[in-house]
This record gives sequence, structure tokens and C-alpha cells, in this order.
Amino acid sequence: MNIKKAEFIISAVKKDQYPKDDRVEIAFVGRSNVGKSSLINSLTNRRKLVKVSSTPGKTRLINFFLINEDIYFVDLPGYGYAKVSKKEKENWGKIIERYLTDRKPLNKIVLLVDSRHKPTKDDIDMYNWIKYYDYNVLVVGTKLDKLKRNERSKNIKIIKETLNMKKEDDVLLFSALSKEGKEELLSKIY
Repeated sequence: MNIKKAEFIISAVKKDQYPKDDRVEIAFVGRSNVGKSSLINSLTNRRKLVKVSSTPGKTRLINFFLINEDIYFVDLPGYGYAKVSKKEKENWGKIIERYLTDRKPLNKIVLLVDSRHKPTKDDIDMYNWIKYYDYNVLVVGTKLDKLKRNERSKNIKIIKETLNMKKEDDVLLFSALSKEGKEELLSKIY
């Protein structure tokens, strides 16, 4: 997939705000501060398509981006750590769940985990939820540039074991900084 055009379409909270044209959607989900915004910007070759913040938890709505006038990338609010109230976090959970449970155009969920660390309980819960609802899932380990080469295989193994993935399931590694893993990720997304 070669991305030539990417544009922000809408931020949504409710179903009636989602795009109604039935284009295929690829959702990106992960804990706060895992690098979702940076990953989407890198894939689309746009530095400021998605707002990147140094403060975790800034994505509070579901953001739709039209890619090549063909499909949507959907940036979901992060889960886990964020300096917001418990009520606000619960609200994000409801927004995410509402989108994921009844969105017919949703073709794939890209679950982002930090490649440097063992997946968190929230990562495990999200992965299990995705599998329970039988979605096509792609697990991507972000922040690859912060791993030493000799740590890669070991960390992939830890991610797969922690998420209880099947042997044949892939974990892709990606760096928004160096763009390493970008072509492979684009080829597996759509």
C-alpha cells in the first residue's frame, strides 16, 4: 500500500457522527503513550496529520482519517495510564467499546504495544477482547529504535507469550523515528 493522500475527516463520540460511506476501516488501539499518533503520521508521511502530545491521554475522541480516498484509519483513545479522572477513563472505555462492537466497516484492529516492555494487563485485556469478538488483529511493537538489535527476538517472544498468541501469529516491530518496519506494516494493514 502506497499512501499518497491522507486527510482528517471527523472526531466522533457517538455512532451517528461516524462516516456513513461504508469504506473499510482500520482501527489503531493501544495504551496512552504507546505512539499511536506518531505511527499514523509516519505511515501517512505527514508530520502533523495526527496531533502528537508529550502528555499521555490527549486522544479523547475517535478520529477518522481518509487514506487515498479509499479507506479510513481510525485513531481510538488510549487506555491505561493518563492523568485524567477515573470517570473520564471509563468514558473512553465506553467510547472505544461502542465503536468496536457495532462497526460493520471495521476490517482490522492494529493493537500497539511498547516493544521494550512486557504487555500490560490492559494490553492483555484488549487483545483478549479483540480475539473474543473475532476481529482480525495485527500486533505491532512500537518504539523499535529504543531496542538493541539483540533484544528484538527476545522481546517478540515475551509479547507473544504474554498475550498468549498462536505460534503462527506475527508481532511486527516498528519505529516512527527511523521508519523501520513501515513497509512491512503497510503491506499487512490492507
